[in-house]
Amino acid sequence: MTPGDHPPPFPPGSLLFHADRLLGRIVGAGRWLVFAVTLLLFLQWPLRDLLQAYSREANDLAQWLFALYVSMAVPYATRAGTHLAADSLGHRLPKALRARMNMLGALLVRLPWSLFILVTGWGMMSRSVLQLETFPDTFNPGYFVVKAGAWLMALLCLAQALLDIARGRH
Repeated sequence: MTPGDHPPPFPPGSLLFHADRLLGRIVGAGRWLVFAVTLLLFLQWPLRDLLQAYSREANDLAQWLFALYVSMAVPYATRAGTHLAADSLGHRLPKALRARMNMLGALLVRLPWSLFILVTGWGMMSRSVLQLETFPDTFNPGYFVVKAGAWLMALLCLAQALLDIARGRH
């Protein structure tokens, strides 16, 4: 899918329509995290140099917010068709062919990748969450959120891939 290509919506009221809207709202909400990340990264220097306290905590909090931001930004970019891509030839192809190629990409690349990350990352992520893992260098809480963010990204990408496959079959 290229920017400007908007996939046809699912029939209103259908389960796929509601799933697509829900996923859109979830990944769309993640864009607001960038403001918190920016603020925290900006504040870490005054905190360190002027207050001489809490700069490491601001940095650690920014790291886990950034992990959540990225976990939602990747499927958001997939939905919008705004990933960096080598599509110098692709944009010349007919829209129907690009839609089929998008469905095949979802089926052959994104779906297996997402499932692989979900399955292989489950043990690491679940152990980290259960023990509420802290950052290794500062011992501040929240490092488990970074690991859970990778798993969340795969889950959201899986949901988007399934929706793209379903959309291609309609």
